[in-house]
Amino acid sequence: MTKTIGFLGGGNMASALIGGLLSNELYQPENIYTSVATKKSVDRLIKQFGIKAALDSHQVIKSSDIVVIAVKPYMVTELLTDLKNDFRPGQVIVSIASGITLDQLKRLLPEQKIYRAMPNTPASVGKGMTSLATMLSDSEGSRESVTELFKAVGEVAWISEKLMHAAIAVHGSSPAYVFMMIEAMADGAVLEGMPRDKAYLMAAQSLIGAATMVLESGLHPGALKDQVTSPGGNTIAAISVLEATGFRSSIISAIHAAAEKSREMEAGKL
Repeated sequence: MTKTIGFLGGGNMASALIGGLLSNELYQPENIYTSVATKKSVDRLIKQFGIKAALDSHQVIKSSDIVVIAVKPYMVTELLTDLKNDFRPGQVIVSIASGITLDQLKRLLPEQKIYRAMPNTPASVGKGMTSLATMLSDSEGSRESVTELFKAVGEVAWISEKLMHAAIAVHGSSPAYVFMMIEAMADGAVLEGMPRDKAYLMAAQSLIGAATMVLESGLHPGALKDQVTSPGGNTIAAISVLEATGFRSSIISAIHAAAEKSREMEAGKL
């Protein structure tokens, strides 16, 4: 049986997911539907992916086994209220709209199978991290299909919805922290006379390599750090400065601040 998927919205994250689905051959272009707000976006998606893009959201819903809600959070309630009669009972709905809870989605679409996802921007290069949550049991849901969707653009973790704020902080927002670290590392190298292009390459590749070691070695990050740190050497001198200037506590505080902001946004305080 041919699988079909539809996207309500065609921005950066939707485009990243579409690209991943096509490159992994999980869906054929003719079986991917997208609705967007402008003719310019329609033309861009058709040119980029060869999918079925249009201005009509009604047809996207009617044509799709899975519907991904990929619009801005403030648009979700009005959009789903307008379209609710187009959804089929039991249809799989995946929302990537930050701050919109499973309970809110279920009130809008009570007869559908609802999932909440938090992907991040590295999905655009196939290295994303997505947290997934649902109120459905394994037997009544479609976890395999939803997992497959996001596995196409990176790694997946199923969590309870109460942990979604932490997930947003630790992987939804964290690419920005990492970009800042790469920039700062490169600036330090430039200060020492390194050409900027080489400094960015060295900083970025070092972070890729270090992260891969954490994922593949099974060792605690602290143990891996100790392997690089010789007594009286360059690395411990650098670590001493980082510890003295609050590197760890700054990162922890930043994660907490992002999670708190997520809670405030979800509660409608902003």
